[in-house]
Amino acid sequence: QVQLVESGGGLVQSGGSLRLACAASRSIFRIDFMDWYRQAPGKQRELVARVFSDERTNYADSVKGRFTISRDNAKNTVYLQMNSLEPEDTAVYYCHAVGSPSGPAGTYHYWGQGTQVTVSS
Repeated sequence: QVQLVESGGGLVQSGGSLRLACAASRSIFRIDFMDWYRQAPGKQRELVARVFSDERTNYADSVKGRFTISRDNAKNTVYLQMNSLEPEDTAVYYCHAVGSPSGPAGTYHYWGQGTQVTVSS
């Protein structure tokens, strides 16, 4: 069974940095993209950043210029480098992957359990 394991969350002051990592517990045959979502209490889950298999990236407007998503295909791992953090970035961050577990056909979704990021003023 494929699982996504997240790490790197924590408490940081405004203006500080954190780097999140998310690794699959086993190899995924085909990964179309991996991304990060976040959800703050009382708010809807939102897409933060996405990296495709061809290394194209998408970012939420609120994090452009501050966050960088990257991947290591050999390790089935995605990272989120977060710089210039603001209190508004406080949320639980979830990694997510879309692909096929064992062949070229099919599309499946995988989710991490979430890691807390707290940014103090």
